Amino acid sequence: MTATTDGNAGAMGPRATAASDTTTDSTDSSGIAGIAGLDGDTGTAFTDATTVTGATTATATHAVTTATTTTATTTAATTTTAATTTTAGDAPAGIGAGDLDEAAERAAQRSIAHLLGRQDDEGWWKGDLETNVTMDAEDLLLRQFLGILDPETTRAAALFIRGEQREDGTWATFHGGPGELSTTIEAYVALRLAGDEPDAPHMACAATWIRGEGGIAASRVFTRIWLALFGWWRWDDLPELPPEMVFLPRWFPLNIYDFGCWARQTIVPLTVVSAKRPVRPAPFPLDELHTDPARPNPVKPMAPAASWDGVFQCLDKGLHFYRKIAPRRLRKIATDVAARWIVERQENDGCWGGIQPPAVYSVIALYLLGYDLGHPVMRAGLASLDRFAVWREDGARMIEACQSPVWDTCLATIALADAGVPADHPALVKAADWMLGEEIVRKGDWAVRRPGLPPGGWAFEFHNDNYPDIDDTAEVVLALRRVEHPHPEQRDAAVARGVRWNLGMQSKNGAWGAFDADNTSPFPNRLPFCDFGEVIDPPSADVTAHVVEMLAYEGRADDPRTRRGVDWLLAEQEPTGAWFGRWGVNYVYGTGSVVPALVAAGLPRTHAAIRRAVAWLGSVQNEDGGWGEDLRSYRMPHWVGQGTSTASQTAWALLALLAAGERESEAARRGVTWLVERQRTDGSWDEPEFTGTGFPWDFSINYHLYRQVFPLTALGRYVNGEPAPRGRESG
Repeated sequence: MTATTDGNAGAMGPRATAASDTTTDSTDSSGIAGIAGLDGDTGTAFTDATTVTGATTATATHAVTTATTTTATTTAATTTTAATTTTAGDAPAGIGAGDLDEAAERAAQRSIAHLLGRQDDEGWWKGDLETNVTMDAEDLLLRQFLGILDPETTRAAALFIRGEQREDGTWATFHGGPGELSTTIEAYVALRLAGDEPDAPHMACAATWIRGEGGIAASRVFTRIWLALFGWWRWDDLPELPPEMVFLPRWFPLNIYDFGCWARQTIVPLTVVSAKRPVRPAPFPLDELHTDPARPNPVKPMAPAASWDGVFQCLDKGLHFYRKIAPRRLRKIATDVAARWIVERQENDGCWGGIQPPAVYSVIALYLLGYDLGHPVMRAGLASLDRFAVWREDGARMIEACQSPVWDTCLATIALADAGVPADHPALVKAADWMLGEEIVRKGDWAVRRPGLPPGGWAFEFHNDNYPDIDDTAEVVLALRRVEHPHPEQRDAAVARGVRWNLGMQSKNGAWGAFDADNTSPFPNRLPFCDFGEVIDPPSADVTAHVVEMLAYEGRADDPRTRRGVDWLLAEQEPTGAWFGRWGVNYVYGTGSVVPALVAAGLPRTHAAIRRAVAWLGSVQNEDGGWGEDLRSYRMPHWVGQGTSTASQTAWALLALLAAGERESEAARRGVTWLVERQRTDGSWDEPEFTGTGFPWDFSINYHLYRQVFPLTALGRYVNGEPAPRGRESG
């Protein structure tokens, strides 16, 4: 994997000049006029895919809109309205049954032109990765803690945070979602740092809501850790994280490798923070966020001692006692080992794991251990954090939790190829070259459970050599196979390594997780500390489906390991006919991933599992012809398969229906019509809804390129048919 810090070879350059994304797609079509024969005035395009040009950078910067919705869209579970508001000229009108094929082909051509125009000169695609304002708040708190908070960063971050506040004074974790306590507290504190006074109407409204929800005492542990850094919360009232846990052997419960890689990278530096318990002078009090400032942390009843919660609460009490008697020399050795572990996992661009949260805590931990801000490790770490910033045209600054160029590039390549772009098209060859350069050929933490497995895979981000993931590797292989590369032996060797690595990462139950094999310990999620979301990486239906699909396309459908994956998927089907979506929302994503994989692996389209999935998709299709599923489906059964129609979720449903042989069904044609009618004149789709998942319910993602790549893939397969696995005909 190419890893540099100068932004030239494999690293992302200055975000403001990247051709990868804008925060909200513009309805202006002038940016792609002339690409692929598109007429910017009429929105028509040539239908011959061979006319697509090799343009790889946008010809005009997309307009950026920054005013975000501030009201809570309390969408009923039976919502059937369209996901976006169209304007005159945005959509083809009056598509008849006989015209749909032609309209779909025109829409695909417009989408091809749009997507080609967003490719970076180096060959990659990247859409903004939008999460929630805790990223922005914690960035400000970090800079305040280190003493490097500057007025311009503060102003820009506050502008973004204010724009995300809802009318009821709260902040949500996804578009249209309910107010969330910890997010609202962190946003409020960040605005206080920016100078917003507590008696300002928007601040007073937020504080009133916070108190009504239980105040700071009811927030998650991570929020209270941030507050403890400034004396706004007592360290004694937080769960204990001893650095000595780095000594636990790998067979022992709760060793660091029992945690998913994202949690592991966060917990190790936090053990140092927990041991040091630093307190910076608070710039202001936060009494207005307590239900009773005199008793900020009311005593809570203990869980029954015989329950798992009770057991782990007792363990935490024991760890608090151990802190008082921990041998100083042992603790010093433990923090030194933790520091070495952290530094060894810093990527070449200065980040940790390619994601913002571990980077933030790693910087704090090393700072507490004596690494000054001028140390090369610290300089690189802070510079990497700056690259997570997306600067909008109005001056607002949004922080991405991570960046998704490998994922976006392989999905874009698949979409363009399936839509009919020639396999030797310069844009596809350039994308393949970039992906080949991103292959990871050294071992990482995954080798703890697979020490004899040779490396060979791809990560999600620009720089994350320690943590390639199984999902990206499967999709990159599928993408590379669609490209007629001038050096096929180079491509084939990389594909072979990726296939071998993915096969070797299969878990004992026959399925695949995202980053590790058999990362299924039941204990980490029960720790009092782990209230921020999923902290283990068990196998999931969507990742397993992508691996099975890849193996089938590699001619390995009959491999016993593939068949074990198929059997696991069949056993995981819900009684409704759907599959759970771990990394996308939710059952629509899971089902849209699994059905194409099962068909590719040779399951007859008449198989009962396929027919149940088709029936379920038909039962949850919205009246407008699209599909949508709200993130609340992770917690509330009546939201399953229900929500405002979105471009990406409609495409996922269509991918399943098309794979199941339902091209001519009413459901499929209505879905295609929905995509065609809601396409913008520049070939894009709008989608403010969050359809990506970090942690089910707890951390949600709006991948800004999902709204482009998945609709194009669906339209391409509708127009051109299903791609055929190697060694057998599509049928």
